[in-house]
Amino acid sequence: MPTALQRSGLALAGAVALAACLISHLAPGVSALLIAIILGVAARNLGLLPRGSEPGLAYASRVPLRLGIVLLGLQLSLPELFAHGWGLPLLAVIVVGVGIVGTLGLGRLLGVERKQALLVACGFSICGAAAVAGVESSVDAREKETVTAVALVVLFGTLMIPLIPGLGALLGLSTEQTALWAGASVHEVGQVVAIGGLLGGGALGLAVSMKLARVLLLAPVAAVLGARSRALAPETGMGSGPDHAASRKRPPVVPLFLVGFILAAGLRSILPVPHEALALASLLQEFLLATAMFALGAGVHLRTLLSGSGKLLTLAAGSTALVAVLGLGGALVIG
Repeated sequence: MPTALQRSGLALAGAVALAACLISHLAPGVSALLIAIILGVAARNLGLLPRGSEPGLAYASRVPLRLGIVLLGLQLSLPELFAHGWGLPLLAVIVVGVGIVGTLGLGRLLGVERKQALLVACGFSICGAAAVAGVESSVDAREKETVTAVALVVLFGTLMIPLIPGLGALLGLSTEQTALWAGASVHEVGQVVAIGGLLGGGALGLAVSMKLARVLLLAPVAAVLGARSRALAPETGMGSGPDHAASRKRPPVVPLFLVGFILAAGLRSILPVPHEALALASLLQEFLLATAMFALGAGVHLRTLLSGSGKLLTLAAGSTALVAVLGLGGALVIG
């Protein structure tokens, strides 16, 4: 439970998230997560955050985000994903695997710190901010690295909302191919939903199914990264004293909230969950993630982010292009 000191900042983040969700539902196609993070960045850099809100915002950037990821698991139904055949899961594995490895390679060439490149790689290849949050504890990333990766996900994922449908029309793709391309390439689930809505017809369901096939890989990727970090932790804990003890604390193989994510996905796959319950869970997930996005946005100091941002922007652009090319190739084969 949050402390009294944390409640004011948490209440602020929750109020903004509620407003963002209402705006999103009044203006379909506009992501509540995008609205929330923009408001958070604006509040921080315009000096609008109330004094004493920092502890609550720090709490809001962690707990609601992890609860939202657990509820995200309820969107995953393995029978529904495999109803489209093996093409969707296979393409998801290729996009995530090649996307992560390729982004890490580009990050090494650009001289971007490995943990920062890894967060960008997972966010762009798997499922945006949820993936960043899902792996940040597994790789023991700093808050600044996490916030930067989330900001890049929002920026480049939002740019893809008009870009994918426009390029799909220019390339002469069918609606189904464009939907598959969006689901295989775009970073956030909300951004994929926005594109599916623009395409119309049955495109939304196909695009989201393709996207959720990528979301499904969040847990195994986090487990692999967590196991690797645990194996390397003793090698990085040189020295003595309390700082040394803290540095030797090894990250979990799979964080507890990802266990909840897996259990939720298993529940949805095995039991007939009522549509009303899924709709309610989806609304709550949107609210929780928007709460966390405002808090994360409130941690973005634009001056710091923009200083020396050339390498990061190049990395993000390269990762977006790589995932988009992989997704387009897969969409042409499957569609």
